[in-house]
Amino acid sequence: MTFVTSAIVPAATGSVNIKKDKNKNYVININVQNLAEPKNLSPSKKTYLVWMESNDNSAKKLGQLMPNGKALKADLNATSIIEPKTVYITAEDNAEVQYPDGQVILTTKR
Repeated sequence: MTFVTSAIVPAATGSVNIKKDKNKNYVININVQNLAEPKNLSPSKKTYLVWMESNDNSAKKLGQLMPNGKALKADLNATSIIEPKTVYITAEDNAEVQYPDGQVILTTKR
């Protein structure tokens, strides 16, 4: 899966690779480049969170992304027992939120 170009952070690009492991879990690898620092967004945010949706449309938090380096790269590896249909990244004020509340920055949904 690849992320659709964002209106909020147009330079951001990335991909999501999903594979099944020997335990029949879904291993999800997320790679993003040119993801602006969350404090530089308008309004300013504290962090980026990665979420997935499966067939039942419920959101599951996969983890937090922190862009770093000159290329503003961020990677995340996660595991799920449910196959993700959509993966998306939101900008949030707090990494502890249980449901996506902030703006969707990148999504694989077309």
